Amino acid sequence: MNTKKNKTYGSKNLDVRLGKIKVGEFLRTWRLTEEMSLKEFGKLVGLSVANLCDIEKGRKGVSPKKAQEIAKIIKVPPSLLVRLSIEESLQAAGLKYLVEIRPAA
Repeated sequence: MNTKKNKTYGSKNLDVRLGKIKVGEFLRTWRLTEEMSLKEFGKLVGLSVANLCDIEKGRKGVSPKKAQEIAKIIKVPPSLLVRLSIEESLQAAGLKYLVEIRPAA
């Protein structure tokens, strides 16, 4: 059964279904859904296995720029991963803000 057509990655949909999710959690879930190893996924997105492992475990963050690059590679809305990246940075700084991302005109 091909479930790829049923995937929805909109940020509102994910927040409602999963609660707040971090970039690493999203990437790990995506990778496992695609049945990719850390090595395969790292090669795809240009990250070492060690860095990817640290990101998935929440030990390292992802810059908004890298989040956008990864999103384009794995074909999810860049605004989703960029928003998650910025929210993680704010949270790490002890700041409580909601982030809304829209492409510039």
